[in-house]
Amino acid sequence: MSVMVDRPTQQLRKVQVRRPTAPLRRERPRLYAIDGIRLLAALMVAVHHYAGTWRVNQPGNAVWVRPASDIMPTVFRFASYGWIGVEIFFVISGFVICMSCWGRSPRQFFVSRVIRLYPAYWFGIVFTTAVVVALPGVWDRLKLRDILLNLTMLQSGSHVDSVDGVYWTLWSELRFYLLFLVVVATGLTYRKVVLFCCVWGAAAMLAPVAEFHLLTLAANPDGAWFFIAGLALYLMHRFGQDLLLWGILALCWLMGQRELGIRIDEVEHVSGWRGSFLIFTAFLLAMVAIALGATDRIRWKWLVTAGALTYPLYLTHYVAGTTVINRLKDTMDARLLVVSVIAGFMVLSWLVHRFVERPVARVLKRGLDTSFARLRNAA
Repeated sequence: MSVMVDRPTQQLRKVQVRRPTAPLRRERPRLYAIDGIRLLAALMVAVHHYAGTWRVNQPGNAVWVRPASDIMPTVFRFASYGWIGVEIFFVISGFVICMSCWGRSPRQFFVSRVIRLYPAYWFGIVFTTAVVVALPGVWDRLKLRDILLNLTMLQSGSHVDSVDGVYWTLWSELRFYLLFLVVVATGLTYRKVVLFCCVWGAAAMLAPVAEFHLLTLAANPDGAWFFIAGLALYLMHRFGQDLLLWGILALCWLMGQRELGIRIDEVEHVSGWRGSFLIFTAFLLAMVAIALGATDRIRWKWLVTAGALTYPLYLTHYVAGTTVINRLKDTMDARLLVVSVIAGFMVLSWLVHRFVERPVARVLKRGLDTSFARLRNAA
């Protein structure tokens, strides 16, 4: 006996198998808390350079003459950990670059990076060089041809010293941008960014043992894990958390603590690993809270301005600031001098942002947009 089943009933009984899809995007308001962390990181770096480096703690140093730990021991104890602000910048950079590039073309990505990086950087080179020329004795002046090469931001690739030592981080940033541009060119998706994190992480693990210079240059093992952490955090922010993203972040946390230890042993020499690891861990937890929306209620408008000051502050504070400290060290209490110099450079940073960055960026954007339009329409 046959059983007749009508066509609609058959369709209802069919088991529909759906492909897994990428997580849905979650709309979030502006992340004011990140602007606040950026300013905090910049202040950490500035205090470190003025009162917490191995250099300023040597007898007869060119800044304070006496060791900073003798002049202000409590400040030195805390300032010696301020260098971690650089690693914080790298994580934030990974987060912000991924956020700002989503849905943009390679041309838009390139233009946005040029107008963001170069105006304040060019000012920093001119300003710092002028200070070194006007107030000699603390820092050596570079040759003119090296100063001119610095204007490209590519001096590290030519083994040329930077006008200001803090510019070494820009070389790491540029290499990150170049790698990420490949993903931007293919169109950013959740899957592609995750794959990029995994491939870059693998390259960063292999580079130290491969002894292949090109791989080390591209993989940037010193900074890769911090940038990757920022990318994973942004994916959490945009699409929500999952085990894979937590795994990437955990790996970055474990590999990052190793990089902190290496930097302490080879460069800093003034702070302990445990304290550095604790600060780094606390920062990552704060970034997780931001990524998951715990700080969305923070909407203080002044934080936008504070975040805008961090880049010019970072570019101008070190060489010029330590030179000023050397000239004024005998005129007031050392702690008051550090606070005063930082306050002065924050004012300078606002002026640079208002009267250099913004107008020059507008001119550059118009010029680059016109140039790319001409290139696109050229025969």
